Amino acid sequence: MSDDHTHVQEFFGARAADWDARFPDDGPAYAAAVDDLGLREGDRVLDAGCGTGRALTPLRAAVGPSGVVLGADLTPAMLEAAVRAGRDRDGLLLLADVAALPLRTESLDAVFAAGLIAHLPRPVENLRELARVVRPGGLLALFHPIGRAALAARQGRQITPDDLRAEANLGPLLAGSGWRMTSYVDEDSRFLAVAVRER
Repeated sequence: MSDDHTHVQEFFGARAADWDARFPDDGPAYAAAVDDLGLREGDRVLDAGCGTGRALTPLRAAVGPSGVVLGADLTPAMLEAAVRAGRDRDGLLLLADVAALPLRTESLDAVFAAGLIAHLPRPVENLRELARVVRPGGLLALFHPIGRAALAARQGRQITPDDLRAEANLGPLLAGSGWRMTSYVDEDSRFLAVAVRER
């Protein structure tokens, strides 16, 4: 994928208005993934590639009123859909590229990223940028509400050996980007890889 984000913006922009309606049952999976992160009251967390903001409400519940919740997305139409759904009440929405976040170094406790990794043009560099904004010992959750096999079947394709989300590929990719993978789940009902920011 090139660094030209036009394709990503066109793809998601065209689908933003009915995105939530297409996947109406994903809410519990998002909430469970956020619960698995073990966020605490007062934590500062970013939903990277937040789309329509489906993770913002459980993230806000996890960090409480004293915490900070940010949602960053590249596609204006997705952020507009998040506002229409009222999710801007749970977090501050940023029109931003996760490859160059407008955030201070080590300013966050965690990053939650649903479906993001497949859309990163330069995975190592982009994951390094996520590492930059997270304090040492902070967390990264790479999530999808269905697993790799179920997603491939939905899209009418086969899983290939070069899939970045395969455990054998993802571990080294994260290690080369400032992260250490601590757990990996790839079931039909969800995909969740959690990593810790290395010191």
